[in-house]
Amino acid sequence: MLRILGIVETLRVLDVEMPAQVMSVFLFVASRDDGCTTQEMQEELGLTAASCSRNTTWLTGEHRSNPARGLNLITKEVYQPNKRLRYLRLTQQGRNLAKQLSTQLND
Repeated sequence: MLRILGIVETLRVLDVEMPAQVMSVFLFVASRDDGCTTQEMQEELGLTAASCSRNTTWLTGEHRSNPARGLNLITKEVYQPNKRLRYLRLTQQGRNLAKQLSTQLND
């Protein structure tokens, strides 16, 4: 349990007000080697489209209430087979964080 608490605290260093749902969205994208679609995330995490959009925007370089607060951990690209969906991938900063969290969890 202390390792999980350490993961949460590492994420909270990025933004002290980061909700658990934003954390779970980051961890979901990080768990996919080549990213995922928003639809996959919605189905697996039980999120609405609006919630998915709000949480992924927080993790990109944009934040809904304060653009300077965006975390730049993931990218959102139009998913070509279905342009209503987005494809989510980790940025280099996101990959570095995922590696750090994995090390923290497994040490």
